[in-house]
Amino acid sequence: MTDAVDAAERAKFDAMAADWWDPDGPMRPLHAQSPARIALIREAVCARFGRDAAADAPFEGLRIADVGCGGGLLCEPLARMGADVVGVDASAAAIDAAKTHAASEGLTIDYRCAVADALGAAGERFDVVLAMEVIEHTPDPRRFVDDAAKLVKPGGLLFGSTLNRTAKAFALAVVGAEYVLRWLPAGTHDWRRFVRPSEFKRYLTGAGLRVIDRRGIVFDPLRRRWTLSTRDLDVNYALVAERPG
Repeated sequence: MTDAVDAAERAKFDAMAADWWDPDGPMRPLHAQSPARIALIREAVCARFGRDAAADAPFEGLRIADVGCGGGLLCEPLARMGADVVGVDASAAAIDAAKTHAASEGLTIDYRCAVADALGAAGERFDVVLAMEVIEHTPDPRRFVDDAAKLVKPGGLLFGSTLNRTAKAFALAVVGAEYVLRWLPAGTHDWRRFVRPSEFKRYLTGAGLRVIDRRGIVFDPLRRRWTLSTRDLDVNYALVAERPG
């Protein structure tokens, strides 16, 4: 098993694990962004696998891995949509929080304290792989993407989201979110580890995947919610890639 997340990053998220499910706590931005991220996932997965997005369980029969799942903010809605979900994270404390919350909701989710290459080494493959808000916390982003991409079945999808390495992202996601608005604990992000879309795409292409969509995840101050954008990738963004089948 490679050390996909360095010790300092793991300790940082271990310390916040008890607050994963507090919508007003240190994970507040992830809670706020979840509806937009779920909308993107639902749209792309239903289109790829010919599912009815309006159905109660549109993901039934699909196997999904959430790499760097944290406390399970995405795993739970995916499980409710019928998916067989495996959530992995390098933080044992986050996995414990995820298991506890899933049990309280009556959900069956396969949570493991592990990293992507452990699943790959075991020969596990998935219809959909998520790598959301993880790459910026890894010491070797190219290797992380390689490990995650190996989990995608032919014809399957990988979703990756992160923060763009721009001056605007530094101003809003670091200075604004951490030091002015206090949405996140100071020091949560290192701007130098943010990944430009061109870099992320290059890693995905090098891992044998093809990028088929990209969206910005943008805060709308008038409606006080996060929305998807086809143009504004300056701060938060997501890429969707496929493994050709």
